[in-house]
Amino acid sequence: MKKVVRSVTVVVILNVKNLNKKNKTKIAMTLGDPSGIGPEVVAKSIQHLSNKGDELPFIIGDTNIVNDAFSNLDTDIQVKKIKNVSEIGSESKSIFVLDNEKYSDNNFIKGENSVEAGIASHEWVEIATDLAIQNKVDAICTAPINKESWQMAKFKDIGHQEIFKRKSNSNYVATMLVSGKLRCMHLSTHLSLSKACDYVTTENVERAIRLTQKHFVEWGFPNPRIGVAALNPHASDGGLIGNTEQEEILPAIINCKKDGFNVTGPHPADSVFYDAINDKYDVVVVMYHDQGHIPIKVYGFEQSISVNLGVPFIRTSVDHGTAFDIAGKNIADPTSMIEAITLANNLAYDSEL
Repeated sequence: MKKVVRSVTVVVILNVKNLNKKNKTKIAMTLGDPSGIGPEVVAKSIQHLSNKGDELPFIIGDTNIVNDAFSNLDTDIQVKKIKNVSEIGSESKSIFVLDNEKYSDNNFIKGENSVEAGIASHEWVEIATDLAIQNKVDAICTAPINKESWQMAKFKDIGHQEIFKRKSNSNYVATMLVSGKLRCMHLSTHLSLSKACDYVTTENVERAIRLTQKHFVEWGFPNPRIGVAALNPHASDGGLIGNTEQEEILPAIINCKKDGFNVTGPHPADSVFYDAINDKYDVVVVMYHDQGHIPIKVYGFEQSISVNLGVPFIRTSVDHGTAFDIAGKNIADPTSMIEAITLANNLAYDSEL
């Protein structure tokens, strides 16, 4: 049977402080929506890493669901339930599950949204976040949640990022996608297109440029080359097609250049990514979600990584969703989850991008 592959974007939220660790890392992996492919890709990725002899994360979720996921695999990995992270052992063929035993009696139906699945997956993310904030884990790696199930359960959080921002009291969180030479720092992400256009203000653009500069310097770019994408076609053609470039974006660039930033723009969005791929820019600041996501995924769909700045811990994740259409069929590809776990371990040791 042909394997079905979904998007393998990896999401990372990090603060580059406190990343130079030499001891064994402790990675918390959330199980994701129990009705989706999360448990399957978690089990398959752990099997893969175990076969390689790599360091394994521990799981935050339900032990019964984890056992079910491993039962479909040819592996001798033992699933062990724990109630505290201090109980995590060093057995190479054991995977530890932090289980609060709240959801053992739930019969989650594969491929279906439910209030119960939303409540469970939301709580597992909150537990992981608390552990990260308390410095009890070195990183979080998350399996996909279903936003509709969260909404059915009446949560105000749209997704993972909103939980991280809220619980860590972070003022500004931004998202950057990376695929090879192409890096796109997003001014906004989860906004409708009309609201995203309104969000393009001098203050917001300048804040994004400054955050980009800060982190790229920390990641080993002493003088990062920052290109800023325009919002309107042809960068407005001198005001013929809108005035956002002249009135909002350009003043932000000028303000940053006064502080010595190597930043240019606004550049037409139909050419700035080509220039970045050809090493003209280290990063492009984009104005809205699809302006950055489309070139990244066209350039390197399966290699794309997302880095969110502004939250004080490392978090990696797949970005392929719950894939309800193939949930329970044991055909989900675990590649992105493997990459996410590996990246979490790497970032826990080294802050270089």
